[in-house]
Parts: sequence; structure tokens; C-alpha cells
Amino acid sequence: MRWLVLESAILPVRSRRSAALYRSIWDDNVGSPLLHHTRNLAESVDESLGAGWVVRGAMRYGEPSIQSAWESLRASHVRQIVVVPLYPQETSSTIGSVLDEIHRQASQDWVPTPMSVVPRFYDNAQFIEAWRTVASETLAVANADHVLFSFHSIPQRHITKADDTRAHCLVTEGCCELKDSPISAGCYRAQCVRTANQLAGELDLSEDAWSISFQSRLGRIPWVQPYTDVELDRLRAQGVRRLAVMCPAFVCDNLETVEEIGIRARRQWLNAGGHELILVPSLNAHPSWVEAVVGLVKGQVAASNNPEPVDTH
Repeated sequence: MRWLVLESAILPVRSRRSAALYRSIWDDNVGSPLLHHTRNLAESVDESLGAGWVVRGAMRYGEPSIQSAWESLRASHVRQIVVVPLYPQETSSTIGSVLDEIHRQASQDWVPTPMSVVPRFYDNAQFIEAWRTVASETLAVANADHVLFSFHSIPQRHITKADDTRAHCLVTEGCCELKDSPISAGCYRAQCVRTANQLAGELDLSEDAWSISFQSRLGRIPWVQPYTDVELDRLRAQGVRRLAVMCPAFVCDNLETVEEIGIRARRQWLNAGGHELILVPSLNAHPSWVEAVVGLVKGQVAASNNPEPVDTH
């Protein structure tokens, strides 16, 4: 029944809608922003790492696929593979899905290749510094009254299911602010809050000069809040005129940043009487982000080749 509804009603409508949205941001010379920036990032990281390294970019859904990238690496006779899921914060639908597919590909190899994975990096110092560098360039000339950190949302049930106690996530007031909580450490929303807090500190934003929201919700079920479109209305009602929006759940500009924020959210803001909505570009292939990715890769190689001793006492 679920397959029938998906194939007959949801996908045909969603495909047509998505195609129209992609046409609004498509570049005939480079294609989609996500593919363009991912290619540039892979090439820049490859060049920075130098001889002895092979770098391939891949899409979880799309081309180049994880399968084609994996086969290319195997054909290059690499001795060790480092996987870098380009999602700063962790969810089962992002990093989890990527790792499921990579392990599926690896399981088909007759001779396994040693593999390690760069863990979530939502609070990694180099990641935060890269965002600070990129954002500072835009904010220096934006003259914004307020900075909104808009993260990709997920259904609330994904958050509550990850809390085995059922007494913490979205139940305890300020649950995402508890830094020492092992439950918060694995919570997507808490990771987003931590990223935003660190960026606000690095950008020297006062407490009332920034806020957090979550975008891209679908359907009628509750998603992680506050919703970005609702937050836009709230900020306008408070008198904010020039708004800068950063999307630190993404490391490359894509449909959710360029179209959803840069076009739709800007239209909503201007229609509500706002003066300007400035989309802060993502990290893309900025030199500071290339340097950060190289650091993440080399750090993971060092950690996997020299694991910490296990305390057996």
C-alpha cells in the first residue's frame, strides 16, 4: 500500500515540483550548484593532499554515485580508504544512509580495503573557523540587523526515537543546551544548537543578534522547530529589516540554500516588508574549507593508524 501511494501519487507530483525548482537555479555551464561545488571541492582537496592520494566525490542519490566512486578507488589500487560524509551534524537519514551504502559496496569486494570514516564534525574547530572566514566576508558588507542560522529539519520522531529514556529530548526544557549530556551529544538538534552557538561566538554576535531555525519540512507531521518560515515572520514583527541567513547544515550550496532561502525565503521577507535578506554563501570550495577537509582526512588517517590503547583494567 505504501509503495502504491508513493509511486502513484507522491513521486509524480514531487518530481515535477522538484524539476521546476531545479530549473530556477540551474546553470547551463556547470549544472546544479551542489554537483559543481562538490566537484570543485574534490579537485581542490586532491590537489592539496598531493601525490599518493586519490580523491573522488560521490552523491548518495545521483551521479557520480557512491558505487562508481568506490569502483574508481578500487581500480586505482588504493591501500586505505577514508570516507568523508559531508554532513556536519549526524542523522540516520544522512550519514547513516551514506554508510549503509558504502558498507554495501564494500561487502561485494573479494579483497576488502581498510576503511575509516571521518566522524561528525559539527563542532570541529577547523569547520567552525572555515564558516567564520566565509561568513565574515559577507557580513562585513551586509550591514545586517540579525543573523539567522537555518538548519535542515528532520521529523521530531527521529529525535525522540534516539532518546531511549523518553524523558530528555524535546521534553526537558533547554535539553539541547546541556553540553555534558550523553543523550544531547547524539541528538541532531543539539548538534545544530552547538554549531550555531560556536559560530555566534566566533562572529562576535550579541545574544539578541542571532537565532536558530529549521527549514525544508514536508507533510503534516511535526518537524524540528522553530520553522524557518515562521521565524522569518517573527523577526519581521520584531522590527528586523536587514536579515542575513547562514545554513551551517550544508557545506555546499544546493537547492535548499540557493532556491529555498535565496529565492523563496527572500520573497517572503520582502513581501512582509523586510528591506533585504542576504544569503551567506556556503563553504563550497573556499580555501579555508579545503584546508579544513584536508585536516579532517589527515587526522582520521593518523587516528586509524595509531589508535589509542584500550584500558583493560
